[in-house]
Amino acid sequence: MAGKQDKAAAKQAKREKRAASKAKRAQIFQAFSMQRKEDKALIPWMLGSFLVVGGAVFGLGWLIGIQWWLLPIGIMLGLLAAMIIFGRRVQKTVYTKADGQPGAAAWALDNLRGRWRVTQTVAATTQLDAVHRVLGGPGVVLVAEGAPHRVRTLVTQEKKRIARLVGETPIYDVIVGSDEGQVPLRKLQSYLMKLPRNLKPREVDALETKLSALGNRGAAMPKGPMPQGAKMRNVQRTIRRR
Repeated sequence: MAGKQDKAAAKQAKREKRAASKAKRAQIFQAFSMQRKEDKALIPWMLGSFLVVGGAVFGLGWLIGIQWWLLPIGIMLGLLAAMIIFGRRVQKTVYTKADGQPGAAAWALDNLRGRWRVTQTVAATTQLDAVHRVLGGPGVVLVAEGAPHRVRTLVTQEKKRIARLVGETPIYDVIVGSDEGQVPLRKLQSYLMKLPRNLKPREVDALETKLSALGNRGAAMPKGPMPQGAKMRNVQRTIRRR
């Protein structure tokens, strides 16, 4: 009886794995189709990277007389290079579309890679300016989006609130944007990664516990970049009601 149950469970696991793999392939194909329509250079870049990497490996094998042994490796590495190019160009397109829209920085922070603790919209205005709090190895990072003359005031106020609790812990701030002194949306991840590592994971946990007592000031921001063409007045009215 137990053996039959184990076989049934194994079959079910295989079916689920195949279904998940199929869904993933469908998502990749859909993303490729959408990107190809908007990015005419996508296929030349992917094909070029495949040929360059694959050809380099094959050429190396030819020099030492084992080119046919290295050909499969060259094909695999060429495909990997093409997929990397594809991923980067998709990411560039996504960030380009999101750049400048309210909620874009919050969306980018939600997609951070690594051990970051993100609290969205710790301070905001009805004009859709917002400050988000990020905890990590550097300490506290306040990420602001919106009109610079308004978000600077929000950042200053939030710094004062946080400083009372965190003591000597470093507090950094950054405004997301394309003007001088600001960090472009697509470079936000790399900016955070370049900050010095001042805290150990245990200290970050303790810091998160301290700051969890702080409430958020201002209304909640829309989830993700606001769609192009959305009416600002309607969004502001919705925020005031929250």
